[in-house]
Order: sequence, then structure tokens, then C-alpha cells
Amino acid sequence: MTDTPPRRRPPTIDEVVRVDGPVRDESAAEQRRSPRIEEVARLAGVSPITVSRALRRPNLVAEEKRRRILAVVEATGYASNPHARALRSGQSTIVAAFVSNIMSPQFALAVQSAAAILEPNGFQLMVGQTSYSYAKETSMIQSLRALRPAAVLFTGVIELESNRRALRELDIPVMETWAYPRDPIDMLVGFSNTDGGRMAADHLHGRGYRRIAYIGRRSGRGALRLDGFRQRVAELGLDLAAELTVESVSGIADGRGALAQLLDQAGSRIDAVFCANDLLAVGALLEARHRRLQVPGELAVIGFGDGDMASEIAPGLTTISADVGRIGRLAGEMLLARLSGPPADRTTELIELDLIQRGST
Repeated sequence: MTDTPPRRRPPTIDEVVRVDGPVRDESAAEQRRSPRIEEVARLAGVSPITVSRALRRPNLVAEEKRRRILAVVEATGYASNPHARALRSGQSTIVAAFVSNIMSPQFALAVQSAAAILEPNGFQLMVGQTSYSYAKETSMIQSLRALRPAAVLFTGVIELESNRRALRELDIPVMETWAYPRDPIDMLVGFSNTDGGRMAADHLHGRGYRRIAYIGRRSGRGALRLDGFRQRVAELGLDLAAELTVESVSGIADGRGALAQLLDQAGSRIDAVFCANDLLAVGALLEARHRRLQVPGELAVIGFGDGDMASEIAPGLTTISADVGRIGRLAGEMLLARLSGPPADRTTELIELDLIQRGST
């Protein structure tokens, strides 16, 4: 008789907040100039996917249908922009990649890994930064209407409903990453941030810590990690002694300032802190060192991301890790499959999280 390995808990859906908001303010003349693909399909007497194929992969569409579609495109001005000719011949080669923070080594590695798949096959990545800002995200998505790339990749998921609608209207492959929502726009390579928060609580509980604090962003993935952390802390009967949320994270200094504020407020009431971002966690370790606190003796720290500094900074940062290189590779492979032929069955891939234990806990 052999031992049966324990069953893995099914991944928890990330309950991503959906936010209503405007995405553009166009004149009626502009709207007439650029009709939606559904209108082109109706006038040509075909389906929207046939219109898409005629513009991107004309060899997949019968000549009579293709001519009819292109006649409607010319008459209505659909996709009338500097890249329209490339679109009509199926030769658009730009893949737009929008990262949350251009300084993040994890996002950089994911984009590089996607590029390693796409570029040898004739596609080029154009990278922009959203800076965790709805305004910047909206502006960049608006710019896609003029650029008309072959596809778009985000290191995150889109929360604004108006931006989700705008991306669908582009009728190009859209790849979201770094989360596990129940309703991705199109394609997804991600992981459960909620489960990541639960893993952090489990680890701290297993190491004997009972008075725990949280530092992280108040929205986006930070909020999802906090939700999972709160849930598991309550289930384990731990004391979530303090929470400190920040609007954005741009560098290590944000972590130093956050821990300083937390210690000034909570002091000896905490013996461990979960930082929902490695930049925050590294900053917290530096602040603990500045205050001559023993880590992990007086204060344990756990992060999320496994960035380059996690193993370099003393005493070593315990962190929740996802294989971000694999995220990028899978995203690149799925986009390439979609761009190279008819829609593929595979639209979602989930990445398992790991806990990398080092000296900070």
C-alpha cells in the first residue's frame, strides 16, 4: 500500500474589482470614421471573426468574401490609420507590452521571455509603463486605436470596465497576466494572488508568529493578497495587529517609510510583517536594520515576488514566488499561436506559487 499524496487545494479565484469609468471622449464624426468591427461584419454579410481573419490572415478567407469585406472597410474607413495597410495584408508586427513598473526585474524578465518567443517569428515588442495608474492605462489603451498593434500584453489585469470594452473593440489578441480573475478579457497567464496571501499566513503561523502586520498597495494585486492574508489569518486564529496600505510602490524607500510608520504606530504589538511586494519587503529589512532590530528574532519579514535582491540582502528575504520567466514564455507562445492561425483552444494558463524560505522568517 502506497501513501496517497495530499490533494492540492484548487486555486482561488481572484475577486478583481471592476471599476466603471470613461475611456474616451470622441466626437460623432470620429465615431463615424471608425466603425466597430460588428458594423463592418453586418454590412459585409459575414461574422466579426471572418472580418478579423480577412484583415489579418487573408489566405484563410475565400476570395469573394475577402473582396466584399475590404470594400466595406474602404467605404467606412474602418481601421483607417497609418497602419491600416499592414492590417489589411495581415502584416502588423507590433506587440504592445504594458508593464506596471518598468523598474521591476520580474516584469522585465516576463517581457524578455515573451520577446524571446515572438521576435524570432517576426514580431516586435513595444514596451510602455502604466505605473499602476488608471489615467495612464486609459491613455495608452486609447493610443492603441491609432497604432493598431498585432496584439497587446499587460503585466496585470484590466479593472476599468471602459478599458476592457475598448480592448475588445480593437479585435486583437489581449493577454493579461499576474492574477486569476474569473472573467479575463481574452487570454490569461496568471496565478492566484489570494492564495499567495494565504500562503504567507500559513508560513508565519508555522514558524510560530502570532501578532502579524501587513504592508501593501491598497488596490489591485495588493488588495487581493491582503484579502487572502486576512482570510487565512482569521482561520488560523492569529492576530492581525496592524495594516498599512500605500497608494503605489516605486522603490525600496517606500518599504522603509512604511515599516517606520508601522512600528511607530504598533511597536511591540507585532512580531512579523507580510509585505505584498518585494520592494516593500527589502525596504522593511533595511529599516529594521537601521533600528537595530534582530531579524527574524524580533521581527520576521516575508515578501512577494522573489526579486533579485531577495537572496542578496542579509539575512535573506523569505518570499512568495512565481516563475515569471515561465509566465512570459507561455504568454508569448499563446499569443504566437493566436497570431499564426485560427483561434486556439488554450486561452488560460495558471502558474503555481512557491514559498522560498530564507533568513528573514
